[in-house]
Amino acid sequence: MATRKTEGGAPATVISNGISALHREHYGRGANRSRTHINNDFVVTVMEDPFTKVERTMIENGAFEIVRETRTRFQDWMGPAFIEIVEEATGRKVAQFFSQVAHDPDYAIECFVLNSPSPPTTRS
Repeated sequence: MATRKTEGGAPATVISNGISALHREHYGRGANRSRTHINNDFVVTVMEDPFTKVERTMIENGAFEIVRETRTRFQDWMGPAFIEIVEEATGRKVAQFFSQVAHDPDYAIECFVLNSPSPPTTRS
């Protein structure tokens, strides 16, 4: 897959930084570590230790499902902002966006399915 270099670095770095910044802005903290993998048709950002203190307390007290539900709803609302970051960094449209969290160990993923690249146009 041809990726383009964007202002701020390689596409994977731009995506990791952008998604982490949105998490920090809206959750009050970002993950301890974030990395993005790009292949032909997928972009996946993996975040380690993404939970806030409140969420960790809830999880420790058996309320992980509430944390997951709240995060899922929030990610649905934030989807357009995440998609914009990926589309700008890769130069391709996002066909679908998925988000998920898990605990023990604590991870969050943001997964993007990319549309097929447009074939080159030919002139006659």
